[in-house]
Amino acid sequence: MSHVVSTENAKHYTWGEVCDGWHLVATDALSVIQERVPAGAQEVKHFHHFAQQFFYILEGEACLDVDGEILTLRSGQGVHVSANTPHQLKNISNEVLTMLVISTPPSHGDRTVVSD
Repeated sequence: MSHVVSTENAKHYTWGEVCDGWHLVATDALSVIQERVPAGAQEVKHFHHFAQQFFYILEGEACLDVDGEILTLRSGQGVHVSANTPHQLKNISNEVLTMLVISTPPSHGDRTVVSD
C-alpha cells in the first residue's frame, strides 16, 4: 500500500551533531533522504564501495568536493557521484542548505572515511 511521505512522518536522524536527515524512502535497493545542513556544517570526506549517489539541492548552496573537483551547487541543481569516488559536502554559505540525497544501493553501512 502506498502512502504519502514527508519530513513530518519520515524517520528522522541527526548527523554531524547539527544536521538533520529524514528517510523518505528506505528499501534494500534505494535510499532517498532529505537533509538539512546549517550554515558552516560539513560532512567528512569519504567514499562508498557500492553506493552511487545523486545530490539535488532544494534550497541554499552546497560546496561539493568530488575527487578533488570543487563544485558549487545551487537550488535546482544536482550531481551524480559514482561508487568508490571520494566526496565531501560543505555548506559554506550563511543560509540553511536543504537537499535530497538519493543512493542506490543505500549508503548506510557502506562508508570509508578518507584522511587528508
